[in-house]
Amino acid sequence: MNWFYLGIAIVAETTATSALKASEGFTRLLPSIVVGVGYLVSFYCLSLTLRTIPVGIAYAIWSGVGIVLISLIGWFAFGQSLDRPTIIGMGLIVSGVVIMNAFSKPVAH
Repeated sequence: MNWFYLGIAIVAETTATSALKASEGFTRLLPSIVVGVGYLVSFYCLSLTLRTIPVGIAYAIWSGVGIVLISLIGWFAFGQSLDRPTIIGMGLIVSGVVIMNAFSKPVAH
């Protein structure tokens, strides 16, 4: 169940970050509400995850996957470009998360 909570935390965080862009400096009400609720849900679910998953591992996965997802959302939804260094960097982040998850002894499966 903790991995499920981590997944919800990641989706909520990327949703909130996307809404942060759309809120235009908190001048638009609906996106601003989505930001607040999204980050609240994200941090709550992340806190539930930390009951059994070590904080370093959970945060690496949360932030790494979040970086990749928000970059893809920026590309599709906001027309932001992803150049070769960006794609290589995201590949390295994903590789690091996979290595930590697959080979680290503290990871609770």
